[in-house]
Amino acid sequence: MGNDVLYAKSYFERLPELKDLAPEAFNAFVEFDQKAVAPGKLSGKLKELIAVAVAHITGCPYCIDFHVKNVKKQEATKEEVSEAIFVATALKAGSAIAHSVNALNTYDEKEDDVLYKASYFNRLEELSKLNGDAFHAFVDFDQKTMKDGALSAKEKELVAVAVAHTTGCPYCIDIHTKGAKQQGTAKDELAEAIFVATALKAGSAIAHSVNALNAYDE
Repeated sequence: MGNDVLYAKSYFERLPELKDLAPEAFNAFVEFDQKAVAPGKLSGKLKELIAVAVAHITGCPYCIDFHVKNVKKQEATKEEVSEAIFVATALKAGSAIAHSVNALNTYDEKEDDVLYKASYFNRLEELSKLNGDAFHAFVDFDQKTMKDGALSAKEKELVAVAVAHTTGCPYCIDIHTKGAKQQGTAKDELAEAIFVATALKAGSAIAHSVNALNAYDE
């Protein structure tokens, strides 16, 4: 290995090289990304908070660095940033526990050919009997994470919807879309949150390209 350091802030400076290598795709992505995070029905600050949360799901260190700096410029407090990160944490863990209902179906040799039904989620309560301490500890954490705080419950539900589209958990999408609607979220606000998640999911891929360039050039 020519360079043992796989991630450094300075590597991100290589990103513009992609414009020379694949200009049409690069420019199209940049245009989409800018429009996705621009203020609209949702403020630029909230979109950047969503971006920070999603970046913690994709695990892209460049995206975390970039969007935390951006949201600080939007005058977000450290408490607001922390709350967004904890929503992401709850949703990441929540997607794992949500999928457990499929594991229960498989273990019990259910013959239904449909892998996902909203009604399957009702089996989640069985975990409280199988591993009560861990189950109740998670539920307590999840509920505290979604409460009003530095961020409102509505803002947190919008963060949760975006993160759920990143984890790809259909149960989480269903629950938190309904939760966002109950908090007074309009459909166009929901759509903007989803597009921020889309931009960050794609953005993590393009950000990692600087590592590919480094590896190729060794």
